Amino acid sequence: MVTVTVNASKTYDIQIGAGLLINCGEKIKMLHHAKTVVVVTDDNVAKLHLSKVTQSLTSAGYQVLTYVIPHGEQSKSREQYFALLDFLAENRITRTDLLVALGGGVVGDLTGFVAATYLRGIDFVQMPTTVLAAVDSSVGGKTGIDIPAGKNLVGAFYQPILVICDTLTLNTLPESVYNDGCAEIIKYGCIADAELFEWLKSPIRPQIERVIARCVSIKRDIVNQDERDTGIRATLNFGHTIGHAIEKASHFSVTHGQAVAIGMVRIENAMQRLGLASQETFEAVRDLTAAYDLPVQTAFTADELYDTMTTDKKRSGDRLRFIIVKKIGSCEYLDVSVKELQGNEITLRTVLEEALK
Repeated sequence: MVTVTVNASKTYDIQIGAGLLINCGEKIKMLHHAKTVVVVTDDNVAKLHLSKVTQSLTSAGYQVLTYVIPHGEQSKSREQYFALLDFLAENRITRTDLLVALGGGVVGDLTGFVAATYLRGIDFVQMPTTVLAAVDSSVGGKTGIDIPAGKNLVGAFYQPILVICDTLTLNTLPESVYNDGCAEIIKYGCIADAELFEWLKSPIRPQIERVIARCVSIKRDIVNQDERDTGIRATLNFGHTIGHAIEKASHFSVTHGQAVAIGMVRIENAMQRLGLASQETFEAVRDLTAAYDLPVQTAFTADELYDTMTTDKKRSGDRLRFIIVKKIGSCEYLDVSVKELQGNEITLRTVLEEALK
């Protein structure tokens, strides 16, 4: 087992290893003496892992309740948010009780936001069961839901008290879902770690524990500096600005990992076409992404993505920030105008038109 410690508004451990769910009750008992634990999961994960978790929690002396949501991005909604709040209130969950998020990013984001706001805040534990959640969304305290105007526009910064990442759960994922999470791993290599980028040129499954540990260590270092996303944490959005627009335009039929993969490759295409990055860097990002059977192009047009991107939460006034990679292992900011051409500055429409060529 590998342990990575986050020192943000809460200090907590991320435990990474095979078979950790069997003893999750004992691990939590060392930190929290709740009477009741509510395990939130989705209908796919419930079939695979819920009984193991509830048995471990029960053996540790907890009263266990379960709440199962439909799988998919559509459950990261106002309706599910209020339904889960109602469930907690109806079962008289108190501030000294505990929530557990067992699943992928949707379960983690929803549960975390409920934990942040129910009774003005109760503790929760993340148990990621997807690659994407393990390396990214379960760490750092970003929680939230989607609304019709856009993805993650409502939420809170709220850290878990523990993250338990059982790598055996990843073996139950379909290959496409496994690869979906690899988009976020590729992102970390692109923005911060050229050595990790090289690791990914070999099969990932035999080295998954060290890869997850490296990714969460990178995120830990960034979150420790900028928990509330006012500075360097923006670098974690490489590929996400275009990616979130693609997700919404597709009504979430394009998954998060697929959208981020397209976003990374398309923004690098725009940068090399505008002379801000090399052809070599663009091809490195494109080729590694494609090697994980992730898409590198989209059929959506600049006009179809433009309106969604102007409502992105990363917009500041009349400007929108992109993260760009000029050299693998490091990144920079590029602020563009969301208005039409003003002098010689780069505009959002210019970036989109070049990205999609």
